[in-house]
Amino acid sequence: MPYGFQIRRAILDLVRRLLDSTGHEEVLFPLLIPEGLLKKESEHIRGFEDEVYWVTHGGLEELDVKLALRPTSETSITFMETFWIKSYRQLPKKYYQIVSIFRYETKATRPMIRLREVTTFKEAHTVHETFEDAERQVLEAIEIYKKIFDELGVPYLISRRPDWDKFAGALYTIAFDTVMPDGRALQIGTVHHLGQSFTRAFDFKIQRADEKLDHPWQTSYGISDRVVATVISIHGDDRGLALLPSIAPVQIVVIPILSGSSEEKEKVLIEARGIANRLRSSGFRVSVDDRDWERPGAKFYYWEAKGVPLRIEVGLREVESGEVTVARRDTLERVQVRVDRLEDEVRRLLESVEDGLKERAKDDFRARILRTSRLDEAGEWVESRKGVAEVPWCGREDCGLKMEEEVNAKILGTPWPHEVVEGLSCARCGAPAVAYVRLAKTY
Repeated sequence: MPYGFQIRRAILDLVRRLLDSTGHEEVLFPLLIPEGLLKKESEHIRGFEDEVYWVTHGGLEELDVKLALRPTSETSITFMETFWIKSYRQLPKKYYQIVSIFRYETKATRPMIRLREVTTFKEAHTVHETFEDAERQVLEAIEIYKKIFDELGVPYLISRRPDWDKFAGALYTIAFDTVMPDGRALQIGTVHHLGQSFTRAFDFKIQRADEKLDHPWQTSYGISDRVVATVISIHGDDRGLALLPSIAPVQIVVIPILSGSSEEKEKVLIEARGIANRLRSSGFRVSVDDRDWERPGAKFYYWEAKGVPLRIEVGLREVESGEVTVARRDTLERVQVRVDRLEDEVRRLLESVEDGLKERAKDDFRARILRTSRLDEAGEWVESRKGVAEVPWCGREDCGLKMEEEVNAKILGTPWPHEVVEGLSCARCGAPAVAYVRLAKTY
């Protein structure tokens, strides 16, 4: 719907700005992928074969080649890169697109969190001459995602996914997870070092600087509708949305308090609209709620639910005193502000709301991370939906899988960058620990 679409657009503007500023180029690839193309990389198709939607007919006619609704675009983009890129001199090459993808989720779907049509999927795909340059791109992608989530006030953990849970076809996967208000972890971004898996599958070679022909190296990284979901969930409260001023479609709502005679009402309306126009001319996004069939209290609740950061109340008393009442959405605090100082004070208050929402989210997030050496304590923490538990781990896959089973939770991975663990024993088997591992309930 329009209001939510504006929130989405503000978030995508941020994503595009950060990608464009780091040399990424936006592209648009077809939605339909021929079956043969999708199956080129066998490990990749195995990872998605239970989730692919297939188009088998055009009208009443059966197609010669089945077409997949893209679950992701590594295969189609790599195929086209074989025609476009021939030399190391063209590298690195960084593409991205923001599109719909389709995956047949067998779990219960949830709006913007677990979907069969992901309508806001930003996928970046990069090509490099060497493993090391692709590794450097992984680090750049992580920094871009950190900036995105930091600007949106979404706190996160960065983990290296275990090998059994990495992206199909990748050498390794780095993931961003946050904790939702119900205590469950939500993956909000992933970065994959793809190695040469796809370039080998397509026999895609370039001339290297040493004049030899070799398969280039690739990375890919994606975020989705979940970014919008986390912004809504993490900053919102029982009254509804609480939006950061930087992405709020309306930063300030001016509400005229209409009472008394027709002349008095008109005087208030003129003052309210004048204030709104002054604020707009200063660059703020402002709305005036001059509906005369709603009581002021109903208007207050309406705009609070929509998460508008500041509310300015203008009544006959305010017109006569030269002051207005300004209410903050985050703390619900109300202050009196002189009209002749309104622009400066509104700017200061919006900055305070932005900082306050971000700090509140960080404080809540910190309280949801438990580090313990006891698996039973970790299990109790996760089972009671308090958040993420970190325990020492020996690094063995069989031990990790049994840990997931015994705790009835999912392993998110190990902290990234790698944390040195010395003198600790695996919380499950007692062998020397090589890392902490993160456990959580997930969606």
